[in-house]
Amino acid sequence: MKVKELPISERPYEKLEMYGEKALSNAELIAIIIKSGTKEESSVNIAQRILALDKNGENNLSFLQNVSIKEFMSIKGVGKVKAIQLKAICELTKRMSKPFDASQIQINSPKDVAKILTNEMKYEKREIVKAIILNSKNIIIKIVDICFGGTNSTIISPKDVLQEVIKLGAPKIILVHNHPSGNPTPSKKDIEFTERLLKASKIIGIEFLDHIVIGEYGYRSIFQIMLEDEKKI
Repeated sequence: MKVKELPISERPYEKLEMYGEKALSNAELIAIIIKSGTKEESSVNIAQRILALDKNGENNLSFLQNVSIKEFMSIKGVGKVKAIQLKAICELTKRMSKPFDASQIQINSPKDVAKILTNEMKYEKREIVKAIILNSKNIIIKIVDICFGGTNSTIISPKDVLQEVIKLGAPKIILVHNHPSGNPTPSKKDIEFTERLLKASKIIGIEFLDHIVIGEYGYRSIFQIMLEDEKKI
């Protein structure tokens, strides 16, 4: 059945106008974005097939962030323009979840870091390392991308991390990276690098406050883990 053949109260556009966006299903919201269907299928039917691209079947729309234009176009009824529109919407939602201006935000805990960067980093399929550079009052001066890696690991040195802090003459830093696997549990290499960076930062007088790992399923503070391990000894 085509959308125009549905009762007016069941058509996505009219339904949103009458009852509000929360009354619509995921498929109906996507149908509004792709606008039209084909001779054989309504936009809602096409939207349902887009949702079927979720290989995990978790009914979590976050998977759309990682669907490529080519994959969208593999759905009959989704041409290049519709695929680009869908990618644009995915990117907008990611940007909307970020703070408008991260500068002047005070960091008091790992939770504060996660609040700023989780939505941006948790769905990335490559490893990204960021440095949060702070002033003496733990207020963010700048967030710097240190490097972008592959799907498994990123190789960096303490020098890569600290050079921007030195350039700005800042006193404090927090390191953040993501795990594309979704599991935020730090690896042995993560902890070893944290220990190396801690030693290097002490030598040059920069206070290394924490190293946060972000994944789709949460975040972990390596400093807290190291502290817990010390207490066990």
